[in-house]
Amino acid sequence: MPDMSASLALTHLVPLAKEVDENKVTPGVLGFIVFAVMALAVWGLMKSMSKHMQKVDFKESTESEESPAAKADSGTPAARPKG
Repeated sequence: MPDMSASLALTHLVPLAKEVDENKVTPGVLGFIVFAVMALAVWGLMKSMSKHMQKVDFKESTESEESPAAKADSGTPAARPKG
């Protein structure tokens, strides 16, 4: 004999489904949970990015400000001593 509890549960849910307006679509609890997780992930990424950006040194050095020792250590073939 088949299990009647599953079909009995479905018959109780059918009237609840009829009460919902068929022309209105709502995201429900699952939509809220997904949105909340995404918001927390973006917040965490922004906080991490801010932390890493504070470590970056934005000062640009021009070639005229570099010392001759720095030019010799740069590794360019013209700056390497021969021998």
